[in-house]
Amino acid sequence: MFNRSKLWAAALLAAVFGAGIMAGWAIQARADERGSRGFRRGPDAMVNYLTGELDLTAAQQDSVRAVLARHKPAMQALWEKVHPQMDSLRQVMRAEITAQLNPTQQARYQQLLADHQHRRDSTKATDSTNRGAN
Repeated sequence: MFNRSKLWAAALLAAVFGAGIMAGWAIQARADERGSRGFRRGPDAMVNYLTGELDLTAAQQDSVRAVLARHKPAMQALWEKVHPQMDSLRQVMRAEITAQLNPTQQARYQQLLADHQHRRDSTKATDSTNRGAN
């Protein structure tokens, strides 16, 4: 029934769907976490978010953590495959956006991108420190 290319296409579609769900969760979590607490990542952030939205019991929280831990290697492997493509596409999009801007806007856009990168780097450093403390 399915030939190899259709199977790969279905697997890629499922992976993109899963990545979309995780991206949606991350965006929502970031929107919810902005403010005094800042943006957090990782399984504890997701468990905290779901607990707040769904009123999870302690047992459910433990189960959700176990699900996240069990699938972490597969998610990491997928991200390592897709990440370079995402970076490449991001650069193309930024170049196309820059081409639409006047020189003053281009300078401001570059500053916005640099500020965003600085915030991401700071968040990653904080996350790495927090994980090392656990």
